[in-house]
Amino acid sequence: MLVSDLGKAIKQRRKELRITQPHLAELAEVSTNTLYKLERGQSNPSLDVLNKIVEVLGMELKLEVKK
Repeated sequence: MLVSDLGKAIKQRRKELRITQPHLAELAEVSTNTLYKLERGQSNPSLDVLNKIVEVLGMELKLEVKK
């Protein structure tokens, strides 16, 4: 999955749950700027940051190994 696809999925789920960017950032304990860049595919988040965000959104990370 590309970073831009990841950002789109996070943004879509956030909107489904009717959570604002600042509120999600607060709940996930990340900066609003980090979340803003992630949703626009402008940053490559650490696994720690990503885990915090997807946990708040009730999402799941899956590791896919391509051969």
